[in-house]
Formats: sequence, structure tokens, C-alpha cells
Amino acid sequence: MSEPHPARVDREDKRTFLQKVAEFIHPAPDTKEDLIEVLSAAESNDVIGAESRVMLEGVLRLADKTAGDVMVAAPRMDLVDIDAPYDELLHLVIGTAHSRFPVYSGERENIIGILLAKDLLKLQRAPQLNIRALLRPAVFIPESKGLNDLLREFRGNRNHLAIVIDEFGRVAGLITIEDVLEEIVGEIEDEFDIAEDEGDIFALADRTYRVSGDTPVERVAEAFDVRLHASDAEEEFDTIGGLVSHELGHVPRRGETCVLAGLQFRVLHVKGGAVRWFKVAPAGADDAG
Repeated sequence: MSEPHPARVDREDKRTFLQKVAEFIHPAPDTKEDLIEVLSAAESNDVIGAESRVMLEGVLRLADKTAGDVMVAAPRMDLVDIDAPYDELLHLVIGTAHSRFPVYSGERENIIGILLAKDLLKLQRAPQLNIRALLRPAVFIPESKGLNDLLREFRGNRNHLAIVIDEFGRVAGLITIEDVLEEIVGEIEDEFDIAEDEGDIFALADRTYRVSGDTPVERVAEAFDVRLHASDAEEEFDTIGGLVSHELGHVPRRGETCVLAGLQFRVLHVKGGAVRWFKVAPAGADDAG
């Protein structure tokens, strides 16, 4: 007696054989590195674009990174003191241009909540309102938290900022959803990314200045009526970003400061290893950031 559905069995056998032949000719990638090489080949063959390859590689590498790898370290965190007056809070918001701020009480380690910049408008309309009533719950995560899991949590709730805690329970830093997404898509342009022809030095409401990192050193020196030069007289730099990077001795990180010719240059935004924007104020001036 013949077996039922012989034709279907033949087709299944034939398909499996073809799959084996295809895998023998073009074996499937066995490792993440192999898959990245496949993506690179796909770009070379115009199967996918360069931006698509970068994002796909970012997704693949995301699984290997933790919150501790990409967080803003504690010394560079912009924090709000719960007891600070309204004018000081407003000064900090204008100076840093962040949308969310960890709030502490007493010591900086004692994070009691998150303040949204837009909520300060409520204080302006109702000065008698207690700032504590505006705080959102703070989310705490360990340094070892995987970025894949963190991104899933960020997407699942409305808390797009988390406080990173080290193995001893101390505040190690903070991380935002933007920090995680930039690991996939690269630096995300924000309010600091404006066209070069729109200017390079801007006066801020708190009487400080925002200066583009690619502004010529001569222009900055002229604008602030100072002499700018490297500590090593033999070195010359075309842009203020290059000069500050040289003086720091490394690629500047957001929140770092450098004093030159009586001016404090505070790094506001870094993109592609270069400073896009500085906040500039007289050295020694009260800096709320």
C-alpha cells in the first residue's frame, strides 16, 4: 500500500535539499560579527543604504551594552536643589536646555524625584505652589542594566530618564531614552543643531553666551575682547572646539569645563567626537549648570 500524499513528501524533500545547497553556497552567519559583515556586503551591493546599515549594526551592538556604558556620570549631572528659589531653577533650565532634571534634597546623592522643565510654568502662574507637588517619580536602575531591556522599559512608561546606581547603592549617573536611541541611530540633532549660516555666537537670557564649537578662534577672541591661544605656544588651532579639546587633552564630554583667557567654556553638546556648542561665561561667575 502506497504512502499517503507522496507528492507532498517529495516536494518537502526537494525543498530541504535546495535549502541545504543554498546554505552550503551562502552559509548563514553564525556570529554577530558575521552578520555585520553581511550587512556591510549588502551596503556595498546597494541592497541597503549606509544609514540603514549603521542603524542595523546599532541594534545588534545594543545587546552588548549596559546603562553604565553610556550614562552621563554623576559629576556631570545637572541637578536641581529642592530648596532652590524659582529664579535659580529658571537659570538652570535656560542654561542647560534639558527637558528633565533630577531633584535632590540635602545631599546630591538624595534624589527625590524628577522635575520637567515645562512644569516650571505652573510655578510661574502659581508661585505659592509647592515644587514637591510637581515632581515625577524617579526611576533607579543598576549600572549593569542592559540597554535592550532599558529601551523596552522606557517605551513602556513615560519616564524617559533613569538614575543609574552602582554596586554600592550610590548614584553613578543618569541615562535618558535619547542616550539609548543614539546608540542605534547616532547623535540625534536637537535645539543646538542649527544651520551654520544662522550664526555661531548667541546671547542667552542669563547673560551668558552659546558658542558653536566650529567658530574660528579669532572670532571668539574678538567677540569677547580677549586673547586666545594654546598653553603650548607652538600649537595653533582654527576653531574654538579644537583649542578647548587640546587644552583638555581628550575629546570633550558634555558638562566638562575649560577656562581660557578668563572665560569658562562649558560643553553643552557633542556630536561625532566634536563639540557642537559651548556655554561661555566669565570664569568664576556663578554657574547654575
